[in-house]
Amino acid sequence: MTRTTPTSAHTTVLLSEAVEMLEIVPGDTVVDATLGGAGHFAKLLGALGADGVLVGIDADPDAVSRARDVVAHDTRAKRPTVHIIEDNFKNLGHIVERVGALPLNRALFDLGWSGYHLTSGRGFSFQSDEPLYMTYGRPESAERTAADIVNSMPEDELADLIYTLGDETFSRQIAKSIALHRRKERILTTNQLVAAIVAGVPASKQHGRINPATKTFQALRIAVNDELSAAQSGITAALSLLAPGGRVAVITFHSIEDRLVKSLFRDAAEQGAGTLVTKKPVAPSDMELAENPRARSAKLRVFEKAAAPYRAASSLSVLSHDHAF
Repeated sequence: MTRTTPTSAHTTVLLSEAVEMLEIVPGDTVVDATLGGAGHFAKLLGALGADGVLVGIDADPDAVSRARDVVAHDTRAKRPTVHIIEDNFKNLGHIVERVGALPLNRALFDLGWSGYHLTSGRGFSFQSDEPLYMTYGRPESAERTAADIVNSMPEDELADLIYTLGDETFSRQIAKSIALHRRKERILTTNQLVAAIVAGVPASKQHGRINPATKTFQALRIAVNDELSAAQSGITAALSLLAPGGRVAVITFHSIEDRLVKSLFRDAAEQGAGTLVTKKPVAPSDMELAENPRARSAKLRVFEKAAAPYRAASSLSVLSHDHAF
């Protein structure tokens, strides 16, 4: 997806590399599991012909709208069948079964948040005061929000979460500060949370290269959206449903995600399911980094399914909404 500030342009990361390494042919059945800004989706759509099928998935209704706009502007006489689904990609198995898009030939996952989320008003950005949701999908449909976590999670568990998912050195101090603040009043906005975080960081560390709230916000976002579990479920389902010779490509943006993907692909390869197309992850080119420095942490890994039968265990749940074109 995109790593941007609210005022910068939306730029899809590893756009050409990801699609090219999938080696799509016009008649393929393809899943874009993370629509985001619809940059990859548009390129995948253009690579498919009348016999192709494209399934686009995103929990964010705004991302779904962007993908629908892309389809509406495709004026080719022979364009593929397209299904656009508002749902979490952890439900990928049920989604593709529901729309009849089996077996899969190609699947793309662009993990993490989109730059559009920073201006969604759902609490992803600490640069403006917003309700503390941090949900990719509709807040009213979420199992929990960031406000739920910071106001109810025990202090020691909150410290562990901030350290594990945010790699925050001052996790204990920040959790303690949050606990002190919430005793006075519930923390319901991003400004309130930032104030609690900053109060827990040593004064000498409050004016560094990155905002002191960055890592805690990352940890809460990952927890709210259950990102690691969702990624494991979605990617595992894709590996299981791939046709022989099919490919899965995954773009990650931090080490936690990358370790998960590396482990899933390695385990599948060791089980004889296929091979690692990328022995080492593909990184953005110097040209891309010059144009979009925030792409520097992106890594692309690709796995190809073997000819032998393979089915990975997957956790599947119910499809919520779909729109077919």
